[in-house]
Amino acid sequence: MDEYNRFVDWDKMDISIQSQDAKELTCPEFQELKQLARQGYWAKNHSLRAKVYHKLIDNIPCRTVTPDASVYRDIVMKIVGKRSGGSLPLPEFVDDSLVPTYCLNAEGVGAVRKIILCVANQFPDISFCPALPSVTALLLHYSKDEAECFERVCRILACNDPSKRLIDQTFLAFESSCMTFGDLVNKYCQGAHKLMVAVSEDVLEVYSDWQRWLFGELPMAYVARVFDVFLVEGYKVLYRVALALLKFFHKVRAGQPMESDSIQQDIRAFVRDIAKSVSPERLLEKAFAIRLFSRKEIQLLHMANEKALQQKGITVKQKRQNVHLAVHAENFKSEIVSVKEMRDIWSWIPERFALCQPLLLFTTLEHGCSLSRFYSHSEGHEPTLLLIKTTAKEVCGAYLSTDWSERKRGGNKLSFFGTGECFVFRLQPEVERYEWVIIKHPELARTASEAENHRSAAGSSLCSGSVPPQPADRLSPFLAARHFNLPSKTASMFMAGSSECIIIGGGDGQALYLDADLNHGRTGHCDTFNNQPLCSESFQISVLEVWGFRD
Repeated sequence: MDEYNRFVDWDKMDISIQSQDAKELTCPEFQELKQLARQGYWAKNHSLRAKVYHKLIDNIPCRTVTPDASVYRDIVMKIVGKRSGGSLPLPEFVDDSLVPTYCLNAEGVGAVRKIILCVANQFPDISFCPALPSVTALLLHYSKDEAECFERVCRILACNDPSKRLIDQTFLAFESSCMTFGDLVNKYCQGAHKLMVAVSEDVLEVYSDWQRWLFGELPMAYVARVFDVFLVEGYKVLYRVALALLKFFHKVRAGQPMESDSIQQDIRAFVRDIAKSVSPERLLEKAFAIRLFSRKEIQLLHMANEKALQQKGITVKQKRQNVHLAVHAENFKSEIVSVKEMRDIWSWIPERFALCQPLLLFTTLEHGCSLSRFYSHSEGHEPTLLLIKTTAKEVCGAYLSTDWSERKRGGNKLSFFGTGECFVFRLQPEVERYEWVIIKHPELARTASEAENHRSAAGSSLCSGSVPPQPADRLSPFLAARHFNLPSKTASMFMAGSSECIIIGGGDGQALYLDADLNHGRTGHCDTFNNQPLCSESFQISVLEVWGFRD
């Protein structure tokens, strides 16, 4: 038994953790440390893990005045008094979160509540932190006493490195992280996302559980392995593991009936019992196999979601559960899509815009088949949604991230603009969303008259199935530069417009080409998605609508 055994119920722990020989860990370079954490170098020795946690947390840059163990010893009796730890109420900011026991003994379970109350006393600026009980319970495993655990928790909370985000401490940060996770699921777990849309009325409510999966439902052996890597690599690890959990849930439960009336409850139960289907090693392997956005790009996406919440006035916990407003059936009327279909489209768009309601800007039934009127009604709105119904009853469309007025920057040329959030989709005869690609044919950037002469040839080769590599000093085109006052060079070519035509680059080789009279269109593609094109290669437009986003 080691010096870090005071709060541990060893009868509930894996016996191998007690019996492994102690190993020493020198101070390797970051890349080596990252590999050791991912490989579980210190996972099989309780004492070694405690010492590694101590070193890693001590290296976190913190505020000048950060409460330490001596502060805890000074305040614990004043705050707790003679009350038993198990009967202590938790502060409101943990939001009735689960308080995992993580194989703690009775003294440890009570100590978690005492530590959290003392943290609340020292951090009055924390307004929402549902992960705190789990983090505290885990760190208590690897602490000699309550005061040492308190100090480690405080150092994590007091981190002042803007590039090293750890745990959310406000509702705004938490909710924007849920929206960011939803955006990532939409891109990296499309099969699971389709399932969520099909069985849940509010997808964000499901995704708002993502931190609970990690810091509440996940068993001790798994969450400790996640925390090993988290302390080395930071917040991005949490997104990776949550995405991997969702992928495994979809794989294991695919085609099976739901076990309860709630997909939320089914996912929670799957995570609790994950040992039946996935090992900790396999979970991490899956998590790090995901080709996720860079840390900087995820930070920008989080900032955009946070800004959208602030603009909606959603900065504190709401009495209603859901902050997202679904498409209102009573206020929605389209000649192309139903309310259900519009809600499906809403589940694909970036979370920060899913807070808005659809607003009809242009329809050929009312405004006629004029490209100039299309532009005049669409300009000044960003983003927009294009819907097309063909005479053959096909329905397709595009999500357009950038204001159409950007086309004017090219003068008389067919100018390209837009961001990587653009995508095209098909609703009829079958539903399919196509990932974005960049239109990368500079020969298309001719004058309007030249574009007209060459558009037949261009229509068959409008886009490429791969994205060219980005220089190291450029951001991904995933986000619009205007959201962050970034240089315009972050924009890429996804949309093109002139007085003669419109081109919209889609994904998996898909693109839309619309003539100036808005009566005819064609699709251009290098490949088809599962051998199914966006719609007919050449089609007649029955109805075309443009929708904006209203607060």
